[in-house]
Amino acid sequence: MNCKDAQNLVHAYADKELELLKSLEMDEHLKSCPVCTQILDNTLELRSALKVADLAYQPGRALKSRIHTALKKADRAEPKPSRFLPWAWLNAGAALAVVIVLTWAVVPLLSTHTEDNLVAQEVVSNHVRSLLASHLTDVMSSDQHTVKPWFSGKLDFSPPVEDFVPQGFPLIGCRLDYLKNKTVAALVYQHRQHYINLFVWPADTGSATAPKVLSRQGYQMVHWTQSGMHFWAVSELNQDELRQFASLVQQPT
Repeated sequence: MNCKDAQNLVHAYADKELELLKSLEMDEHLKSCPVCTQILDNTLELRSALKVADLAYQPGRALKSRIHTALKKADRAEPKPSRFLPWAWLNAGAALAVVIVLTWAVVPLLSTHTEDNLVAQEVVSNHVRSLLASHLTDVMSSDQHTVKPWFSGKLDFSPPVEDFVPQGFPLIGCRLDYLKNKTVAALVYQHRQHYINLFVWPADTGSATAPKVLSRQGYQMVHWTQSGMHFWAVSELNQDELRQFASLVQQPT
């Protein structure tokens, strides 16, 4: 079994839906393939996160008001004689209007909320794994002119690399990591006795997004999009210190 075959079956394997022969082939492949093992670990962690993450969306007052108004109008409406539009179609039209309003207002919010939760869980897992496995860096260096060229040939993009020694956030090295089913850059910084993982990978669009702060399992995260790149910073630092670090990264070089 090669990696392509294994990655096509990883979800069925995680859900224990494979027939015995395929399951045994997957077992053998995973023993010798760290990439597919990492994908399986991410899949299992995301499945666990979906069971506990707060993905419910609470509609605001404005949306509730529009829905109630639409329903009241439908209830108060009287049948009107028409040769072309019977009352049943009027009622169906009002219901359809409510569905359209709900879809337009809720679905984009739920999609963004869910995406952030899934990525946040992966980011925390990778940060903790790097600490527990004592594999913070593939190359240890505080010289940005050493770190940045190291990624050449290993990634199809060039992550921005800066050192912030004067501000108390020295660069200590970098490594390759795996997020959202792609290989990403992980820049490692230190503040006192705490480490910061800064994950960087290309964004789908060039539009920038403002920094957003999240907390998961006692870890703080700040993520934003800038200059065509996604940035996720994670650490056990408090929010103010991590915000300070994120603002340094966002400053133009």
